[in-house]
Amino acid sequence: MKANIAHKSLFAFFLALLLDQVHKIYMLNIVGWTGGEIVTVTPFFDYVLAWNTGISYGWLGDASPYILVGIMGIAMLGLAIWWVTATTELVKWGIATVLGGALGNLIDRIAYGAVADFFSFHAFGYYWYIFNLADVAIALGLIILLWDIVLKPQGDSSSK
Repeated sequence: MKANIAHKSLFAFFLALLLDQVHKIYMLNIVGWTGGEIVTVTPFFDYVLAWNTGISYGWLGDASPYILVGIMGIAMLGLAIWWVTATTELVKWGIATVLGGALGNLIDRIAYGAVADFFSFHAFGYYWYIFNLADVAIALGLIILLWDIVLKPQGDSSSK
């Protein structure tokens, strides 16, 4: 039974990775964006290409790409170990989704030395996080994990 749960959750991993990488390949290699492009979609949302040389919110942007790849690799290894040892389907789906997004960003970091981000929300002069589909997968996976770990009522066995 455990192997079946693991195999099902791999769908989330591959879907997250595939959607992220297809989008990036399309925008970078077919459309030809290189950075700085901005398409205003709504008064609060722009479609852009911004290269993030750091991690979330540009933190550690001055760090060597090798250090960032190492940090990402260690984090992904820890998540992979958690995925292998997880006993519920919901946790495996959450971790797999996070790992698919993380691998998408790791591929960027190795291929380009930075992560390609495309979606920019803003309002009233404030600009928030610019993100990509890999980040969406990571956030979705974390929401799934929070649901299972924090919000799931005691005794709920629906994720088993």
